[in-house]
Amino acid sequence: MIKRTILALVLALGASAPVTAMADQPGPDWMPVEQVKAKLLSSGYTSITKIEADDGHWDGEGIKNGQKMKFELDPKTGEILGEAPH
Repeated sequence: MIKRTILALVLALGASAPVTAMADQPGPDWMPVEQVKAKLLSSGYTSITKIEADDGHWDGEGIKNGQKMKFELDPKTGEILGEAPH
């Protein structure tokens, strides 16, 4: 009985341990982040507050027309694939 209790406790603790997710990394053929920022600024963004590689595209946040926005960009061209108020 004690062995089962200990086993259940060990399994429960293992299942509740935090899982560290690895961040996505830009691919070798992706547009460099500095060029992506420059493209966003030329598209009307006045500030870029976050930009990161995420699920095969650039993902980020910034200010456009005085409004906080979220955006997704093509990783190779920097083209805006989608944007929405945040």
